[in-house]
Amino acid sequence: MTLFIDLTLNGLSYGAIYAAVALGLVLIWRATRVINFAQGALATLTTYVAASLLDRSINSWVAFAAALVAGLVFGAVTERVFMRPLYGKPELNPVVVTIGLLILVESVAGAIWGSTDRGIAPPGGVSQSGIILGHTYLDFSAFDIFILGSVIVLMVLMLVLFRWTSLGLKMRASAFAPEVARLLGVRVGRILTVGWALATLAGALAGMLVAPLVFLSPNMMDPMLVYGFAAAVLGGLDSPVGALVGGILSGLGISYIGGYLGSSMETVGAALLLIAVLSIRPEGLFAAAKARRV
Repeated sequence: MTLFIDLTLNGLSYGAIYAAVALGLVLIWRATRVINFAQGALATLTTYVAASLLDRSINSWVAFAAALVAGLVFGAVTERVFMRPLYGKPELNPVVVTIGLLILVESVAGAIWGSTDRGIAPPGGVSQSGIILGHTYLDFSAFDIFILGSVIVLMVLMLVLFRWTSLGLKMRASAFAPEVARLLGVRVGRILTVGWALATLAGALAGMLVAPLVFLSPNMMDPMLVYGFAAAVLGGLDSPVGALVGGILSGLGISYIGGYLGSSMETVGAALLLIAVLSIRPEGLFAAAKARRV
């Protein structure tokens, strides 16, 4: 029973991180209709920015905030430099460019900071020690609670953005019908830049949450991107709530499989979970129902 509880708590912690990556993918999809395969690499880059500040004895919360701001900047630059020339081109072009950007960013990070793994402490010295309830030790720390809370806040902010703000409405209009949005006075180019900036900020949050749990390296976020993408597809690429639920389900499934069948089965198990759900509901668990044309 203790093993099951530990695996569940571990699954919740990592599932929240997968959900943070998935939320970034959902945000960029809803805002621009592009899947950003460089999301993880950009998150790693922002984490290195925070690590550089920590090396200079900057306050850890300031470094955490600087990583999020760096995410905004990197996202905006990515849209203006790499993505804007591709608008109106075949849909495969942005996919190829983001894959190339993934390789470029990881190479640049390795050239600047090296490929040696390094550890990063949680912001503010938040404890990573398990919680003791009575005579029971739970493998769930204050930092795990911080991770889960941060992702829930991010999801709520995304819901508010897309449902109850004019910016969110403009982002959706710019993604689905850019020409119509321009006729209505929307500055589509600026809105797309904001969408990329916010999505990369979400990725930066994921990078800062995962860095204390694993060693920081140029390829740190690659596995997280795979599981985050699976979580986003599982929940539905248009749904922030689906991203959170998909991340938690993925985290729990991977944790149980790794705990009971061995870590070598985790990736296979995640793939089987994804295939099973998509075989029943290809659009994802929380995708909005589409009207049928008759």
